[in-house]
Amino acid sequence: MSEVLAEIANYIWGIPLLIFLSLANLILLYHSKLVPIKGFLHSLRLISGKYEDKEAEGQISHFQALCNALAATIGLGNISGVAIAIYQGGAGAIFWMWVTALLGMNTKFFECTLAVLYRGKDYRNEIQGGPMYFIRDGLGKKYNFLSILFAIFGVVGTLALFQINQLSHFVHENYNIENYITGLFFTVAIAYILFGGLKRISSFTSKIVPLMSLAYFILCAVILIMNLEKIPATFINIFSEALTGKSIGGGVLGYTIMHIIQTGVKRAAFSNEAGIGTAPMAHGNAKTNEPIAEGYVAMIGPFVDTIIVCTLTALTILVSMSPEADSLNGINLTTYAFTENLGEFGRHSLGVIILLFSFSTMIGMANYCEKCWNYLFKGRFVLGEKTFIFYYSISLAIGAVIEMKNVVNLIDICYALMAIPNIIGTIFLAKKVKEKLKIYNKKYEV
Repeated sequence: MSEVLAEIANYIWGIPLLIFLSLANLILLYHSKLVPIKGFLHSLRLISGKYEDKEAEGQISHFQALCNALAATIGLGNISGVAIAIYQGGAGAIFWMWVTALLGMNTKFFECTLAVLYRGKDYRNEIQGGPMYFIRDGLGKKYNFLSILFAIFGVVGTLALFQINQLSHFVHENYNIENYITGLFFTVAIAYILFGGLKRISSFTSKIVPLMSLAYFILCAVILIMNLEKIPATFINIFSEALTGKSIGGGVLGYTIMHIIQTGVKRAAFSNEAGIGTAPMAHGNAKTNEPIAEGYVAMIGPFVDTIIVCTLTALTILVSMSPEADSLNGINLTTYAFTENLGEFGRHSLGVIILLFSFSTMIGMANYCEKCWNYLFKGRFVLGEKTFIFYYSISLAIGAVIEMKNVVNLIDICYALMAIPNIIGTIFLAKKVKEKLKIYNKKYEV
């Protein structure tokens, strides 16, 4: 099974998908006329609540919608996922993560604008947004099969298997607590949160996301200050390996350029989820009557997630590399970097941050998974809504004990199969967004 998953993941994330995603990004960039650059400051003003309309449709504020999205994206993908990228593709993979993130800001602007523009109502008559709705309502019944495909793969792809897997391995390695115990604990904790619904989720994530990001930023900054003299050479390595395929050791061709690009794109997609279609489900709940405004807010996500947080992790790991770290992968590599520089304090501090990052991501992903589940099943089954909570919670107990490589490959497969219908819908509806953007920018003098 492990070999089958690895083969499928490598095949799906092959050259055809990379070409498809690259062309899609270029088309959207053409339509937007560099929105991420021109509208960056306006995005920050929106997040601060300057243009908030309390009478608008929706359930949560711009800030809460962004925090919901960041809760699902800022997590172990930033701590462990970056380490996996370096292990699989060398330092050069980080460069391609940056490129993917910058293009992803533009992509996320379009997909999250569409999430509000084509909001629908679920079986409970609550306003929802996301690829399922903008594909169904924007493209018409003829393409409804794409919305169903997205939801099917989303029900698996948005499980927090990676988060619980890496958390349980960290706890086992550092505190000798068995993986299944960690899995069972979070199974119960997440079930409790889920019974509280979206408002409890939004209340939790809007408080915890800024705090945990700040704490992680400070610790990484301390390590980088301690290794200040190594930073220029590290950046040179990132750029040179991205374009030459040379490994960190130099001289030996460690990776092919295509392998490095594939690794960077996959890990960036896993980290910030731009183009995957998950963030539109969070931003579709925003309390606004201006779809473009939510697009502006959403595009900050990849910037914070990949350009800032992932870069901090990458630099922290790369300045700490030594021969004994070459065989380490995932969370163990990041732990090595923190322990090497900050000793036991670093190891335990990272442990607290890993706990918060993974917990918030489990909650954020539950929000996405439930939307896909409800779109497919509409409250059916014997236990109705409780069936989903049972499904999602039990998946945490399972994810805690299976091999990391199987988890990574399974999520990579699902993300690719979610991205395809989402990007198709986004491309076909891009002109609608372009028309709205022109009107909005004139109105607010962006």
